[in-house]
Amino acid sequence: MSTRIAETFARCKKENRSAFIPFLMAGDPDRDASLALLNALPDAGADIIELGIPFSDPMADGPVIQQAGLRALKAGMDLKKVLGLAADFRKTHTGVPLVLMGYLNPVYVYGYDAFARDAAQAGVDGIILVDAPPEEAAEIEPLLSQHGIALVRLIAPTSVPERLELLTQGASGYLYYISITGITGAASASPQAIQGKLEQIRAATNLPVCVGFGIKSAADVAAFAPLADGVVVGSALVKYIEETRGDVAIVSAFVRELASGCQK
Repeated sequence: MSTRIAETFARCKKENRSAFIPFLMAGDPDRDASLALLNALPDAGADIIELGIPFSDPMADGPVIQQAGLRALKAGMDLKKVLGLAADFRKTHTGVPLVLMGYLNPVYVYGYDAFARDAAQAGVDGIILVDAPPEEAAEIEPLLSQHGIALVRLIAPTSVPERLELLTQGASGYLYYISITGITGAASASPQAIQGKLEQIRAATNLPVCVGFGIKSAADVAAFAPLADGVVVGSALVKYIEETRGDVAIVSAFVRELASGCQK
């Protein structure tokens, strides 16, 4: 597991709070604006940052994140430039874990070995590959591990107990529980509906368990924080960035408000 990720969850646990994990799309609305937002997130309360890899054919992303990815692609963002963005962020932020999130195709085209090496050099701590279940991750998993990059696995509400065992094998960093069935930003999540599932997941792993999808406000964050080791906000933040045209001060205030809900 990435040392930064482990240390972050340990610190949050000691402070009796969940980790706040914002998601933003790399290169949206353009590279410079994206870097400015990325650099502002730690001071605004981000404990871990998920950075989206733009892809032309997403499957789990709702329209808000889809459009952000298309804007980033139109602005010239690709995986190599995403790693460059990560490297620039790491120059001034040495302690905040950075986890990439995207689809397998760009990584496959880049080359698994080259990606693992270059991502590690850029200071990336982990990656979430939305469309790479355990059966499809056997080739890349050891390469990521060799370079100290956590492979963060997604767990769906439909994952049966027998499936949990396979999903947790080879996972590292943390587990990302999808709180709703469907795409990002499409519905609101319910803490009561997922409590039993989180207990089931914790019985199968010692990894931190984070919750995302359908969490849109500081009140939502506060509702989920007592149940999870980390709370992820994606579509709501990406939409806010679009609406404010990436105004760093305004977005930072929104992130600060979201992060305030993480105290247990």
